[in-house]
Amino acid sequence: MSSLPGSARREPSINDVARVAGVSAQTVSRVATGKDVVRPATRDRVVRAMQQLGYRPNSAARALKAGRYRTIGVIMFSLSSYGNMRTLDAIAAEATAAGYAITLIPLAAATQSVVSGAFARLGEQAVDGIIIVIEAHVLSEAEIDVPTGMPVVVVDSSARYEVPVVDTDQAQGARLATAHLLELGHETVWHVSGPEDSYSAQRRRDSWRRTLEEAGAPVPEPIVGDWSPAAGRRAGELLLRRSDATAVFASNDQMALGLLHAFHEAGRRVPQDISVVGFDDMPEAADFWPALTTVRQHFDRVGQAALHALLEAVEGGSPRGRELVATELVVRSSSAPPPAHA
Repeated sequence: MSSLPGSARREPSINDVARVAGVSAQTVSRVATGKDVVRPATRDRVVRAMQQLGYRPNSAARALKAGRYRTIGVIMFSLSSYGNMRTLDAIAAEATAAGYAITLIPLAAATQSVVSGAFARLGEQAVDGIIIVIEAHVLSEAEIDVPTGMPVVVVDSSARYEVPVVDTDQAQGARLATAHLLELGHETVWHVSGPEDSYSAQRRRDSWRRTLEEAGAPVPEPIVGDWSPAAGRRAGELLLRRSDATAVFASNDQMALGLLHAFHEAGRRVPQDISVVGFDDMPEAADFWPALTTVRQHFDRVGQAALHALLEAVEGGSPRGRELVATELVVRSSSAPPPAHA
């Protein structure tokens, strides 16, 4: 790579490129910003000069002129969640297809100070808008303020904001799971819930309870877990003490896996003695023993919808309200009529 005499310690400027290419600085600027008013031969000459000098156009400066940074900020609480990672994958893929980069800030806690700090950092990094993927219930409390002046979309949270909200239809999914087990003939359905501070877990738990009440079925006390297989295994050990437990709906597939482990270890057959239904339809669910009946979440559609809603806001379109992405029940081998009806 060539360098300019005496310029080893500074970056080449637009004027340096113009001098080497034999054009004006304005022409170099037009090439750098992708405008098509430059003749192909001239454009090629400018590009060769940029490569020769190692010139890199200042994207921030171009963005200030164009009014776009072509970058989306993503604030996410918990990178360990299967659903969050699938949603992030979809956001990243859609952003790339639309010509945007993403800047990710994972959070250790969903408090006002931490969330405000993340917004401030993204503001310094010059983003066009922000997607928040934080399922913790604390985000729906009044003390969490979403700043004004920048397009924001919230994923997997409550609808208490004056910004677009995109989420899986948690209530519909839990209703499908619970109704499926009742329709098989089970007198009631036990529930292994997600954490108390999870908005999605609360929505699933409330819908499970409401579905039982509407059917006139007994409502057992839910067993609260932490989304892990270990929590499901502990819940399974508790349910083994209940001779009347013939069906259980787990709030995610990983806890359902723990349930299956506990039942197999105790010699309780699934689904002959007890039926198990999960939530998520993670890729491994079809390979559980037995294959897991579960509620499929379309995380890809949630991520796509969030990105599209944000880009509409960035480009000045009409703001969306709350958008719910439907789920579907995938019936496999882990659910069947109770022993007396088999």
